[in-house]
Amino acid sequence: MLLTIDVGNTHTVLGLFDGDEIVEHWRISTDSRRTADELAVVLQGLLGQHPLIGAGGVDGIAVCSTVPSVLHEMRDMFRRYYGDIPAVVVEPGVKTGVPVLMDNPKEVGTDRIINALAAIKLYGGPCIVVDFGTATTFDAVSSKGEYIGGAIAPGIEISVDALGARGAQLRKIELMRPRSVVGKSTVEAMQAGILYGFAGQVDGVVKRMAAELSDDPDSVTVVATGGLATLVLGEASVIDVHEPWLTLIGLRMVYERNAGI
Repeated sequence: MLLTIDVGNTHTVLGLFDGDEIVEHWRISTDSRRTADELAVVLQGLLGQHPLIGAGGVDGIAVCSTVPSVLHEMRDMFRRYYGDIPAVVVEPGVKTGVPVLMDNPKEVGTDRIINALAAIKLYGGPCIVVDFGTATTFDAVSSKGEYIGGAIAPGIEISVDALGARGAQLRKIELMRPRSVVGKSTVEAMQAGILYGFAGQVDGVVKRMAAELSDDPDSVTVVATGGLATLVLGEASVIDVHEPWLTLIGLRMVYERNAGI
């Protein structure tokens, strides 16, 4: 059993693999205040619930993180509680097989490289990965599997929070599809603006990116992932594939590449 951990700015997603198959997954809040001991308690509690695991036994761990303070505590947790288990932390020097064609490759989030790896292996290239997380990221991958670059926009939840905080007569709303694009209440109007606004953003950015990525933009596969992808899937016309566990699958691939399996 392989445990994969994707630490994002807002949520941490964990997946348990039996071979190539993901057999369990969890989503918890990312809390930079948690210590290594607290992380161990959370992790052991989740693993202990799975019938194939029992109280804590995994054969390997793979992790990527966009939050340095959490990664520091996770390293400590691995040393103290899982010292006899191979652990691969995705960072500079770890073999991903993805050439990063950026001015400064080290500044690219490891989750974006992992997504590029999984997308090119699963669906071929050229491709674009749209990750709906704290930020909405667009990552371009060439037909050779090279990470070319991307775009970063404010995420859906960030935009909702900002609108509720800065609008005197507005408030936080539930993220869901309204009855119509023409809202009949303030809440529906906000929901329509968020949903169809972000769908239009995705279509616009992806079409422009695909035109730069290939002479035949229609040949570019667009892969959606991230916790909020399902909100936009039915409205964005450019998305070809939805893979909610893209990052976890990429972590499994990197673990196999670096653990010599």
